[in-house]
Amino acid sequence: MSERVTTVPTRLAQLAARRAEMRARARRRRRRAGIVALALLVLFGIGAGGGAILLGWFNEDYEGTGEGHVVVRVLDGDSTTRIGEMLADRGVVANAKAFTSAAARNGRIRSVQPGYYQMHRKMSGAAAVSMLLDPASRVGHLDIRGGVQLDDTRAPNGAVTPGVLSLIAQASCAVFDGQRRCVGVEDLRQVMAETDPAELGVPDWAVQDVRRADPARRLEGLFMPGVYDIAPGTPAVEVLRGVLAVSVARLESTGIADDARAMGFDPYQVLVVASLVEKEAITPDMPKVARVVYNRLDAGQRLELDSTVNYPLDVQALRTTAAARAQVGPYNTYAVTGLPPTPIAAAGKTAVAAALAPQPGPWTFFVRCEQAGTSCFSTSLGEHEENVRQAIANGAF
Repeated sequence: MSERVTTVPTRLAQLAARRAEMRARARRRRRRAGIVALALLVLFGIGAGGGAILLGWFNEDYEGTGEGHVVVRVLDGDSTTRIGEMLADRGVVANAKAFTSAAARNGRIRSVQPGYYQMHRKMSGAAAVSMLLDPASRVGHLDIRGGVQLDDTRAPNGAVTPGVLSLIAQASCAVFDGQRRCVGVEDLRQVMAETDPAELGVPDWAVQDVRRADPARRLEGLFMPGVYDIAPGTPAVEVLRGVLAVSVARLESTGIADDARAMGFDPYQVLVVASLVEKEAITPDMPKVARVVYNRLDAGQRLELDSTVNYPLDVQALRTTAAARAQVGPYNTYAVTGLPPTPIAAAGKTAVAAALAPQPGPWTFFVRCEQAGTSCFSTSLGEHEENVRQAIANGAF
């Protein structure tokens, strides 16, 4: 009896619930139909005026060159559509269509390179395209050339070559909230001196040598030549970590770790040799100059390289003075036997390859003997002195 009393009301409740759900579904269908009808009415019933309003909403574009400042990043492989979407997300353009429509009228858009760009907010699509194509808008762009030192160098005529630290500081600059902000060279020096090399990303095979080095020179040679992208607004420690991560990957792609050990040298020693080769030789002569360095090391001879004497000097000249060569210090290879304690410059892949695979030969001397930079090689001091006389006659230095 109790079963029948509880079951009947339950079934009645279920039937009532089903009917209520059916009525709700019918109301939703009528509501959707009304919305569709209204949209069709706007687009077609009202005519061109209503359609223009809707199309204008979808194709909205800002006017003018914008306001404020924002840094955006174009990634490798980004399409024009993807760039437009990114710019819309960052508030640069009203929507992706505003950008892509303007870009379609400018064939140069295909020349946009991956990297960071200084832009404005609320720009018209055309203004955004123009600014993205302006080389002055590129920020965070770091280009390290072979032979560049950490510090700036000055020639006898007063010309200054920016060092790696200055180049990084310059590349870090951008405008934020109306103010130009950069990582300072001194900030980079402090990070370099106070942060453990392993924490900065120095490879395991170099960590101990880097820790022993003068803190002001400890990262010398670890920034390979090439192009890097730095995110403006990043703290100094993150900037150095980021550049080192890319550089170390490039360096290790040369096989330096395994190939150096196969030669009987530590990888860091080979990196030092590569930096000497980079500073002393033009590309065709690099394998022979590397051989001279190894031959002199094997014979226990001092390297006697002007590039190492120049390295710590404020003013650097192709030919060093007798006074400079007389100054005793760890980088004076006229006074000290063996390699200097660190690399003396950024060595490119060609110089590293030469240090890993020097050209076979008996040479123990070389001198730049042609104005184009070509060197003359010899096996005896007498022959070398004759090459020096010929180099002077040729105006090589």
